[in-house]
Amino acid sequence: MHDPLAALIDCWKFDPSSTYHTWFLWDQRVKNFRSIRRGIAQVVVDIRAGTFGNTYRGSSLETIVGSIAEQRQIFKGADHAFLWKPKLRIPDIYENVNHQRAFADLLHTCDHCDCAEDVVAAIQRIDAIGIKGLGPAVANLLYFIHPTLVSPFNTGIVNGFNAVTGGRLKLGRWDHYLSMREGLLRLNEQYRLKLSNDLGAIAGLMFDIGSGRYAAPPLAMDAAAAALWQEDLERVRRESTALQTKPSQANASDATHTDTQASLRDLGKALGFDVWIASNDRGRTHGRGLLGDGCLTQLPDTVDPGLESVRLIDVVWVDTQTSQVAAAFEVEHTTSIYSGIVRMLDLALGTRVAGKCALFLVAPDNRRDKVAEQLRRPAFSRVSELGIRYLPYSQLEQNHASMSRFGSSIKPLLEISQRL
Repeated sequence: MHDPLAALIDCWKFDPSSTYHTWFLWDQRVKNFRSIRRGIAQVVVDIRAGTFGNTYRGSSLETIVGSIAEQRQIFKGADHAFLWKPKLRIPDIYENVNHQRAFADLLHTCDHCDCAEDVVAAIQRIDAIGIKGLGPAVANLLYFIHPTLVSPFNTGIVNGFNAVTGGRLKLGRWDHYLSMREGLLRLNEQYRLKLSNDLGAIAGLMFDIGSGRYAAPPLAMDAAAAALWQEDLERVRRESTALQTKPSQANASDATHTDTQASLRDLGKALGFDVWIASNDRGRTHGRGLLGDGCLTQLPDTVDPGLESVRLIDVVWVDTQTSQVAAAFEVEHTTSIYSGIVRMLDLALGTRVAGKCALFLVAPDNRRDKVAEQLRRPAFSRVSELGIRYLPYSQLEQNHASMSRFGSSIKPLLEISQRL
């Protein structure tokens, strides 16, 4: 065994249950970047306008951190560090206006710079202020601004890094985070052909090691230690091979999302519309073909081509005669509803289709309250003007055949969906 860490990376990338497959290669991960970055900008606006408030609940920060925390296991619990703990008076960005503004300055600076030196300098400035309870968990926000410069951060990632490198880094300290970041950059460069410029990949590897799915290569690789570690690695490989024939929960969720997109695609065609499938989903396998088969390869001129987020909307129906967008659908099976709403807002407010198309959030019946909760967020005050509707899975399934056979417009969809 020439390089044990290289062997571990290969095993990790092969394992269908690893973070590499369940999160890093997850199509929705890429779709969430712009909406989260937009949410971060909203936090800055609210703080500078004096409308941020003095608690986490109901703030724009809760909206965006909640969206991050929903991104599968690696970010589970990401909101814990931001929850207001009254007895401890932490994190001290809710009642201390100066600290609040310093937090906004960090987010704004990182959102408007493009080099590592500026990002690190901004982190060092807020570290020097010593804001109680505001530590490296903020890196989870900064990652979605600069994924090639900033690594995600949590207990699992730190534990994995320490196990791989022999480090003794601790949670809660910015200087330790910056040290880990430098170490991850070095490791990422060393194994750059196996990993990615996006630091989410190596952070995911560290997370899976730190969470106990994999054992790190022994630091002192004597023959006995190497043999035991190799045996553990082979066991994980066997388990991974067995899982190849069993759909994981994440894969099952993705399949349901794709099935719903296909249902909306077929319904749109039956009603006489041209159909657009999200640019990063059209190559997905569905049935005997691809999800994007027979669909538009580019959006009509009525949609601003510079709005990349609109190209990521799950399904769009276009009137064949006028080339106007007639309806747009975001399927929110398990993913953050926030991101879908942002893409809808971009379509309605940033193009020439405002007020002319119907907007639908399509979700399981048991997510109705979650959809309603998100639509009530202050950040989405414009939503009520746009009339975004909730379309339950059950209604789509029950009425699909009759709408396809007898329908001729989007009117039946308006009747089976709900305004919240």
